[in-house]
Amino acid sequence: MKGQLLLHLFFQVFGVFVFADVWKVKVEHEMKALVSSCVVLPCTFQYPQTRQPSARTRGIWHKKDKWDDYVYYEDETRVLDNFKGRTRLVGRLGELNCSLEIDEVKDHDNGPFCFRVELETSEKNRYSFVENCVHISMLEKALQPELHSDLAVQEGHPAIFRCSVRHTCPSHQPTLTWNHNGHNMMSYKDMGHGNWEVESILSFTPTKEDDHSDIMCTVSYHGVKDKFVASRPIFVKEQTDVNHILIPVFFGLGATLLAGGLCFFIGKRCNATPAPTARYTCVVETHADIQRPLDSAAPQNKVLYI
Repeated sequence: MKGQLLLHLFFQVFGVFVFADVWKVKVEHEMKALVSSCVVLPCTFQYPQTRQPSARTRGIWHKKDKWDDYVYYEDETRVLDNFKGRTRLVGRLGELNCSLEIDEVKDHDNGPFCFRVELETSEKNRYSFVENCVHISMLEKALQPELHSDLAVQEGHPAIFRCSVRHTCPSHQPTLTWNHNGHNMMSYKDMGHGNWEVESILSFTPTKEDDHSDIMCTVSYHGVKDKFVASRPIFVKEQTDVNHILIPVFFGLGATLLAGGLCFFIGKRCNATPAPTARYTCVVETHADIQRPLDSAAPQNKVLYI
């Protein structure tokens, strides 16, 4: 008799552990939500029976302390008046996804909220996961976007500017816009624990007109009238034009070589037919003043200008 009692207790305890092991839900116990916007509570679950399609699975969200206070129910007439028209399942129950969206978030939508699953296969196949519920902390003001770029950019070379913001409503992503034209690329990243990041990458080739101007990134949140801006100045390094350096150098070098060549040619002619009573001095006239002969006091010297 005693052995049978111990065996019965063993199966009871074993059954409890098995039951608890197969009815599972995974949620984020703490979430943040922007008032007037939306929030998605990520949720996945499992149950011991063969997986059922969405049509044969009922998902319910209710308050922790009052199981009949429905935050979400497929029959909206049974939903609390305060939540009617503001909640919907964004996950597919047939894929074991029970994620819930709450739109037009109120400052008193704190919860805790719990998920309940009901299978049509049996009246017993119903379970409320009241040991894993979600509490929501409210954000009265949205997060400012983060703007990243180099402190100075080079004129004529492509420059890249990054703007990003984190949020908790992937069903209605924030929009990011710029005050400058260019190529814009958007990306959306799951940061885990119900947090998401949207990033905009702007690239353009700066000009002199962009120097000391401001680049601005503006974020707009779903359901929020106010817009939030991040800005920073642009400093453009002027592009060095090598022609401004090379042309004067080559011009001066060419003029020098030409003048030297002419002096050499004329000097040879003068040496070939010397005059008995006169000496010639070769003087090259450039853009500067005309050079005078070294012996300007000798009247018999004749000067030949080029």
